[in-house]
Amino acid sequence: MSIKLFFHAIIKYILGVLIVGILLFIPANSFNYWNGWLFMGLLFIPMFIAGIVLMIKNPELLKKRLDVKEKGSEQKLVILYSSIMFILGFIIAGLNYRFGWIKLPNIVIIISSVLFTIAYVLYAEVLRENTYLSRVIEVQENQKVIDSGLYGIVRHPMYAITILLFLTMPLILGSIISFIIFLAYPFIIVKRIDNEEKVLENDLKGYKEYKMKVKYKLIPFIF
Repeated sequence: MSIKLFFHAIIKYILGVLIVGILLFIPANSFNYWNGWLFMGLLFIPMFIAGIVLMIKNPELLKKRLDVKEKGSEQKLVILYSSIMFILGFIIAGLNYRFGWIKLPNIVIIISSVLFTIAYVLYAEVLRENTYLSRVIEVQENQKVIDSGLYGIVRHPMYAITILLFLTMPLILGSIISFIIFLAYPFIIVKRIDNEEKVLENDLKGYKEYKMKVKYKLIPFIF
C-alpha cells in the first residue's frame, strides 16, 4: 500500500464530502435537510468501502480513478459542463428544500434510493470487470478489449450506469427542478463517448472488431 496514494485518496474523499455538504446545506439553510443526509450516506459510505477495497486489492486502479486531468480540449469542456451541472443541481436542491418550492412524494425518494443503490452495485461490477478504467480518455500499456459481462451487452456500461446514478440523485434530494438540470448529463456523456471511441479505434487493438460484435453504446436495442 502506498502512503502517498492513501493520503491522496483520503484528502479527495474528505474534500468531496465537504464540497457536497456545502453545496447542499448552505442553500438549504438548515442541517435538517434529511434528503441531503440520505443522499450523502448513499453516496459516500459505499464510496469509502470501495476505496478501502481498491486500496488493498487494486491500488493501481484506485490511482487511475483519482486522476481527473483530461488532456483533450473537448474532454475538458465535458468536465466543465458536468461540474456546472452538479453545482447548479445541488444548490437548487438545497434552495428547493429551503423555500419549499416543489415537494416530491416519499415513494419517489425511496424508489430513487433503491435504484441508486442498484446502480452503485453495477458500477462496482464494472470496476471489477475492467481494471483499465481510468477517469481520463487514454489507452494504457498492455490494455486489452473487455467484451464479456456487462461489456458484452453495451460498449460503455460505466457511462450507462452513471446516467442512472446521476438522474436518481436529484430525486433522492427531493428536487424535480434539479432533475431537469441533470437531464443535461446524457447529452454530455454522449459527446464524451464520441470522442473516446475515436481514441479507442485508433489506439486499442481489436476495438473495431468489438464495435461490430457489440453494436450498442449505452442502451441495448436503442443506442
